[in-house]
Amino acid sequence: MTGEAGEYRSALGSGVDAIEDGEGGEDDLAGDGAGESPGVEGPVDLIVPAVQHGWRLDRLLAATIVRHSRSHLQSLVEAGAVTIDGTPALQPSRKVSLRQRIRVELSLPLSQRPFEPEAMGMDIRYQDSHLYVLCKPAGLVVHPAAGHWSGTLLNGLLGMDPALALLPRAGIVHRLDKDTSGLLVVARSMLAMTGLVRALAAHDVRRVYRAVAQGVVPDRMTRVELPIGRDPRSRTRMAVIESGKPARTDIDRLATDGSFSCLECRLHTGRTHQIRVHLAHSGYPLVGDVLYGGAAELGMSRQALHAQCLEFAHPVGGQTIRVEADAPPDFESAWRAVAPE
Repeated sequence: MTGEAGEYRSALGSGVDAIEDGEGGEDDLAGDGAGESPGVEGPVDLIVPAVQHGWRLDRLLAATIVRHSRSHLQSLVEAGAVTIDGTPALQPSRKVSLRQRIRVELSLPLSQRPFEPEAMGMDIRYQDSHLYVLCKPAGLVVHPAAGHWSGTLLNGLLGMDPALALLPRAGIVHRLDKDTSGLLVVARSMLAMTGLVRALAAHDVRRVYRAVAQGVVPDRMTRVELPIGRDPRSRTRMAVIESGKPARTDIDRLATDGSFSCLECRLHTGRTHQIRVHLAHSGYPLVGDVLYGGAAELGMSRQALHAQCLEFAHPVGGQTIRVEADAPPDFESAWRAVAPE
């Protein structure tokens, strides 16, 4: 899943870069490694043949080292891992000349490297031999991705429990946005992972969030059932669009001060940014959620959203597991400003 709580997408880790078609012909690169397909890591030595005289360096590399994408080879050039006659090339667009000697220190893209364990404090709220329920702080990315290849919850899970390396995605079956705090369940066994994935797909996991929204949400607004997909105008946003996936959020207003509303939201599906999108589309963006039109109010510099409660049948034993987690201080302060009790 992605967003507040998303669907499980794959039993695989990060994908691999696309392989580009090579160019060349009978007069291929001569010298060391000629006629061979270079490996994915280690040094590769090449000599520029006549047919590739005047080519861009990145084009030549992509034609020869077909196990790596052109974009990754360009990044190696820019990082100084490619030399021409012993001098770092640095510019992928540089033209090469006949008989120049090129050395490439090949390394895997970050997306293909094994995820590294990292020491990280984990707020475990429940655990047994099959699963963990933990409380994620705001600001922590759940799974490695572009721009966040380390320092994620997954890295911390591997540091805490090395056996999780045997499971897809280290047992992660759903996610929270980076700046959303709250509860996540993580599998410790394949049996539990399979059961949790099925329960999420069947909407059998009760997921309750607390939120602070701008405006006065009406009491009658108890259900939002609108499809969500990628915003065609901005790839960083989601939106309510006709071609999107079905999404349902139940919303209850618990308090209002005439300017803001304290809400309890229950997810029935788990689309990316689901609560944030449904509320913003309805005219009530979350406090602090600048991506969807919210303003930094009530001391919140992030979206005012907290995953407060998880309840589900244990995927192995069948007993009911219910875990609650109080909101962090910034959220609690914003909530109390609206509902002081």
